[in-house]
Amino acid sequence: MSLYSFGLEPLSCHTWNKDRTQIAVSPNNNVVNIYEKKGKDWVKIHELSEHSGRITGIDWAPESNRIVTCASDRNAYVWTLKDGVWKPTLVLVRINRAATCVKWSPLENKFALGSGARLISVCYFEEENDWWLSKHIKKSVRSTVLSLDWHPNNILLAAGSADLQCRVFSAYIKDIEDKPGPTAWGAKMPFGEVLLEHKDCGGWVHSVSFSPSGDQLAWVAHNSKLFLLILYPLSLFCQGHDCCPYQFTYKGPGALEFVKKLDIPKQSSKGGLSAMQLFQNLDKRASEEESIDLKTLHQNSITQLCVVSGEKAKVEKYSSVGLDGAMVIWDFKVHVSNFNTKMKL
Repeated sequence: MSLYSFGLEPLSCHTWNKDRTQIAVSPNNNVVNIYEKKGKDWVKIHELSEHSGRITGIDWAPESNRIVTCASDRNAYVWTLKDGVWKPTLVLVRINRAATCVKWSPLENKFALGSGARLISVCYFEEENDWWLSKHIKKSVRSTVLSLDWHPNNILLAAGSADLQCRVFSAYIKDIEDKPGPTAWGAKMPFGEVLLEHKDCGGWVHSVSFSPSGDQLAWVAHNSKLFLLILYPLSLFCQGHDCCPYQFTYKGPGALEFVKKLDIPKQSSKGGLSAMQLFQNLDKRASEEESIDLKTLHQNSITQLCVVSGEKAKVEKYSSVGLDGAMVIWDFKVHVSNFNTKMKL
């Protein structure tokens, strides 16, 4: 495990470039900072500052090397690196509430954006007019869209929302892609078709993820529970307000088994800390008692996990960022062939 600090400001979201030599993070404001690994340190090399509201989502497309960002200013930008400078292109997302999350599709020819406008904007590039357009999925969504994940077929889209429901939609855009074949979720897939609607998830659905095959779906809600639509044993990684990642294994109906905490507690919560470190922890946790007692690497809630090395089906390393302004890179040496995923509690 490796612990890195990007200051005292909370880190709301982060994403990696293809070879994991650069990371884009947002310090809970309207900018995205891009850092490059130089030796043991991360050095800031770019700042993306087009947004006027707090950044709520970042995703870095590995093959096209484009970054998409969204924010509370109701806008999204696609950033392209030209002559050493990241240049933004405004996306016509057509929403009247804050954007909440964004994610590239597997083929990187479109991306999905959730918002407080009770809809999902599926955005794609129109070469004729040289701009990014959007089509809206509105069917049955009754509150803010909080989380998104793409099916491996580049067509289906899972969404979790604040109306306590998890859904799977078709995001097929006939203008840019071939007609999809049947899947385990259904055969007819016109744009916006609802293929799954799981009601009463017990709370806001904060994170959702397809399995590598796309035949299974898992999500977590605000009531700290895991929900699974599965067919065989799998492993899941979860994290949240207790500042520590957890591993679970599903072994059958009603049998979700806790495996272990993935953090290694510090030997002493007080010994070995300098006066400056104690002061920084005090600022991160807002009270002396909490900062001294907490034994995890993260000193505040973990906000996001990302795969660093390996694939979704066989994660080798993953990263976490949190409200303490820190990033941790975790080594996961026990490979799980069926299903590795990332979620928030």
